[in-house]
Amino acid sequence: MVVEGVSDGVDAVLVAARTRDDPVPCPLCGTPASKVHAYHGRTVADVPVDGRRVVLHLRVRRLVCQVPGCRRQTFREQIPGLLERHQRRTVRLTRQLSEVTRELCGRASARLARVLATPISRSTALRLLRRLPVPQQPVPPVIGVDDFALRRRHRYATIIIDAETGRRVAVLPDREAATLEAWLREHPGAEVVCRDGSAAYAEAVRRALPDAVQVSDRWHLWRNLCDKVLLEVRAHTGCWATINPPRPGGVREQSTLERWNKIHDLLGQGVGLLDCARRVGLALNTVKRYARMPEPTTLRIAPIYRPTLVDPYREHLRARRAADPAVPVTHLLQEIRELGYPGSANLLVRYLNQGRAEGDRPVTTPRHATRLLLTDPRHLRPKDTALLEKIAAACPEMTQLATLVGGFAALLTPAAGNDRKLTTWIATARSAALPHLHGFTNGLELDRPAVNAGLTLPHHNGRTEGVNTHTKRLMRQMHGRAGFDLLRHRILLA
Repeated sequence: MVVEGVSDGVDAVLVAARTRDDPVPCPLCGTPASKVHAYHGRTVADVPVDGRRVVLHLRVRRLVCQVPGCRRQTFREQIPGLLERHQRRTVRLTRQLSEVTRELCGRASARLARVLATPISRSTALRLLRRLPVPQQPVPPVIGVDDFALRRRHRYATIIIDAETGRRVAVLPDREAATLEAWLREHPGAEVVCRDGSAAYAEAVRRALPDAVQVSDRWHLWRNLCDKVLLEVRAHTGCWATINPPRPGGVREQSTLERWNKIHDLLGQGVGLLDCARRVGLALNTVKRYARMPEPTTLRIAPIYRPTLVDPYREHLRARRAADPAVPVTHLLQEIRELGYPGSANLLVRYLNQGRAEGDRPVTTPRHATRLLLTDPRHLRPKDTALLEKIAAACPEMTQLATLVGGFAALLTPAAGNDRKLTTWIATARSAALPHLHGFTNGLELDRPAVNAGLTLPHHNGRTEGVNTHTKRLMRQMHGRAGFDLLRHRILLA
């Protein structure tokens, strides 16, 4: 290209140029042609300079192919690397705008392009995005499969990635077993499939790839155990509900007590509120608040329970549970109903689980107790460790639960022999009086080969969860303005 002149327009830099007089090969037969049939003008946009648009007025030639029998008698010359057919932008400007649309999609790309002095419409931005080719690569040996919600509780899709690198492989329009099975048959090559506990995915992989190793994700195994542990802790709330964590006085409480003493000493000497505030160095309203306190208030306020229908029968419940700690709740309900209790059994159970029959002391919640059981002991503070020991020793079932949680947590570090240790763990869990944990062990046995692979192999589904998180950001950008095909295109381009 030969630049013939550059002029300064009102809001753009204008460049006049033409093509060289060199022969150009015919696009059909490849024979060089130099005979000019006509000239054509093309107006294209280039990368802006100093925040100003650059407009290129280019003169190109229409050449004559002089080879007898060639079906292209005339053709317009192209400029490889600068312009493409039917384009109004240079290749480098199109490449830059395509990267913007890859990240921001339609309307956001149009707003940013306007600031960058390359204005485009949202429809143009979408066309540039759809023109980006999806990378075609072979199916990796280790893949991760997971679902994500297109519309929660209504429509879901399936994403398949390379579990080792996080590269997106495919996006399926639903999470049915037949859809995944068909894709796996059309794209063979996977040797290891990482998935969650979905029975549909397990059946699809088993049918399409019978020799592939299915790996159950360890995070989902731990999450399922957490749910069951919470149910067990709630079921044994009556055993540990009255355990109170130690609450030593802190620095703030000590400083509050010192301020209260100073202010009341000065007030006792006849010092006014304003003068007292100047001497102590506090605001007048703060001094007034301390002056109204007959005694220093504690910063550790115990929870205030709302009155319930069980309160009149509290002494009877306390005496019966003290005499017989194992008395069934149904017996207590029948006894207080004979005394005139008009409430429900659920209300009585909540009353007992909160520890209100034994006293009004603050108690630990089931979620807090569960968190202590499920946290690595090395990450607990000393006071939390002491509280956990009390909770675990509240009853034999809680002691067994704490031991089983620690044993299963040790299996989540992949190592050879964890499958045999899991068999021992399942037998121990089934021998304990923990019915909710029995359901968890039944789920492990139903998917035992995949669970064994998850506890012994290093593969996991963590990268798939990360891709799903990125997919949610893409869906928020296009909320209500795009279909599944565009979402799939952006996922595969990420």
